[in-house]
Amino acid sequence: MSVTVDIKELNERIQQESAFVDLISMEMNKVIVGQKHLIESLMICLLSNGHVLLEGVPGLAKTLAINTLANTIDAKFSRIQFTPDLLPADLIGTMIYSQKQETFLVKKGPIFSNFILADEINRSPAKVQSALLEAMQERQVTIGEQSYKLDDPFMVLATQNPIEQEGTYPLPEAQLDRFMLKVIITYPKKEEEQLIVRQNLSKIFPIANAVLKTKDIIKARDVVKDVYMDEKIERYILDIVFATRFPQDYNLEKFKSMINYGASPRASIYLASAAKAFAFIKRRGYVIPEDIRAVCHDVLRHRIGLTYEAEAENITTTDIINEILNTVEVP
Repeated sequence: MSVTVDIKELNERIQQESAFVDLISMEMNKVIVGQKHLIESLMICLLSNGHVLLEGVPGLAKTLAINTLANTIDAKFSRIQFTPDLLPADLIGTMIYSQKQETFLVKKGPIFSNFILADEINRSPAKVQSALLEAMQERQVTIGEQSYKLDDPFMVLATQNPIEQEGTYPLPEAQLDRFMLKVIITYPKKEEEQLIVRQNLSKIFPIANAVLKTKDIIKARDVVKDVYMDEKIERYILDIVFATRFPQDYNLEKFKSMINYGASPRASIYLASAAKAFAFIKRRGYVIPEDIRAVCHDVLRHRIGLTYEAEAENITTTDIINEILNTVEVP
């Protein structure tokens, strides 16, 4: 089935519809110094209806970035601090007995918001993780015998400390796979840090203003789906994902013993969605191979399982993704 797409007309439409991207970036840049990649990643997830996992040592403005994004959109926001003693009921809510009405009433938890900041998500045990898992995947939660739909848009923005840190539990693979992107946050540059210090010591700390409503986000998501993706680009995505499963088919035999399991079909879906959102952010109506390469690390880094052999040789998922991108033929 061949569909003729007027790229020029689509491009002009996307340029008009994506004007708000600059507004959000401007508001976020008031508060967040540097971290361009972090802001872009948050926008990609917002436009693709995905969830994002941010990893980095404490103090790198992960929480501040998520707070600021929520401020730029007139939406409900909840912050949940994950601790080892957190219970699923603290997250989703519980049934409370009302003596006055002589019946059980539902008390909804903080998960009933548009934006959920799951702070230090890997400090809580498996039971809480599984409660969050249903919310992320099914966009609903179950309290007692009743299921409740979550608001739209619903987005989990989770932060985690590096696994080597004290008191952290590694997230189960099934839960990691639910996150569209895993973004690694690094230290700011020296001049950026100087600005951060100045900003924090000034009398008035900048605040981001609300420039969008939730209905604008839902509308923009529909537009992002219209971004044109050629069949050659689709095949490029599949080649990258299949190279993580069958490296020997792509002249990457050396990784056969390094990879325990490759990326799931969810990786292919998210690579395509993220590339479309990235093209939209760049005010373009069509996807180019550079868009795939730009989002590839964040989409794949938490979806490739390494063997003990890879860990013994200090091979990381980043090394494998780099090698795949250098080997797989670009359309």
